[in-house]
Amino acid sequence: MKMKKFVTLAAAFTMAVSITACGSGNNGANSAQTSAPTESASNSGGTNTESVSSQITPEDGAALTVWESKEERAFTEQIAKEFTQKYNVPVKIEEVAPSDQVTKLSQDGPSGLGADVIVIPHDNLGKAVAASLVLPNDVFAEETKKNNTEASITGASFEGELYGYPRSAETYALYYNKSLVKEAPKSFDDVLAFSKTFTDKSKNKYGIMWEVGNLYFNYMFIASTGGYVFGDSGTNKDDIGLNSDQAIEGLKAFVKMKEALPIKSGDINPDIKRSLFNSGDVAMDINGPWELAGYKQALGDKLGLAPLPTVDGKTAVSFSGIKIYGVNAYSQYPNAAKLYAEFATSKDAQLLLNKLIGSIPTNKEALEDPQVKNDPYVSALAEQAKNSQPMPSIPEMGNVWSPANAALPEIWDKNADPKAAMDRAVQQIKDLNNGAAAQ
Repeated sequence: MKMKKFVTLAAAFTMAVSITACGSGNNGANSAQTSAPTESASNSGGTNTESVSSQITPEDGAALTVWESKEERAFTEQIAKEFTQKYNVPVKIEEVAPSDQVTKLSQDGPSGLGADVIVIPHDNLGKAVAASLVLPNDVFAEETKKNNTEASITGASFEGELYGYPRSAETYALYYNKSLVKEAPKSFDDVLAFSKTFTDKSKNKYGIMWEVGNLYFNYMFIASTGGYVFGDSGTNKDDIGLNSDQAIEGLKAFVKMKEALPIKSGDINPDIKRSLFNSGDVAMDINGPWELAGYKQALGDKLGLAPLPTVDGKTAVSFSGIKIYGVNAYSQYPNAAKLYAEFATSKDAQLLLNKLIGSIPTNKEALEDPQVKNDPYVSALAEQAKNSQPMPSIPEMGNVWSPANAALPEIWDKNADPKAAMDRAVQQIKDLNNGAAAQ
């Protein structure tokens, strides 16, 4: 719902955040997988496509089917209506969860029953490409690369070729209760200092809480100091950087935070954390955009949201997921499908998605639009997204979660040496990659 050594994309990632978690292996984001009335953008989607869309036209008699999540259907209904008005191509919408769409297309595509355009969490792209399910983004490649952030283009590409049309992305940031924390802390050292004055385990009160056993949320303690999952921009399964010297340096900062949160990793889950934060018994929470609506309802004006604090003096680098459109390789109407995918990811379309659903754009102009920049919550997530790295999209990423999510509790709960614990995790990942690669 990463990566020259994968980490270098952080500086380039000026992107964004969707309400639905993208990572198929991301337990934290998937636990909250998801997203009002708005004035119609009369030419949503058309602005950025005019120079290129004239190169292709819809096939005679073209009619499209698109798959969309229930949560984001309102956006697709409006965009589909505008697309039909512009190109005279009818669009049928079918509700399918994004995390299920690649699998469903593998079953329905060859028989001609699949949607012409699907939504793909970017870490599922490798699976789609390996099965020859999606067409390259060829006609609109240069336009797509020019208009969107570098990291979103990385997420929409596989083995150096652009397949997807980025539409939104997500990461996590620091929620805080303004009645307890007057100003967002700049560093994890600041978080620790505050927590020493607030945390009281006997009263179930903690300065900060996050899912300490989940790699998704703890990637900041690995990547901020130079660690990574896979090398070569997240594509080299044989170069694993979770146990590198740089990663271990960051994990030392992770260990220090046990003083702020002196409980077992298994005693933290989204429901517990949500309840404690809403009641004021947790002052700060590291979480994604899927919690924003509930937290705003619970805390109102007391809710603050800021980029992650620095780790060991370095800008915090978080994991991110990107949602992209893909065009079905079996589509009878590939021209119309490509036009739709481009139309539905333009600046205006992404601003509409942001307004209706709450997503953060990948389109660079949309990110600078007052609608995004003037929203204190969305802009905070967008700011963190600038220093995020997309999860690797190679199939072997599926082999990372279990070993890493076993090592982190060993470090947190049992005081295991971070180097030894991560060495074991990396060996397990290598064994899986070389023997039973993720499907």
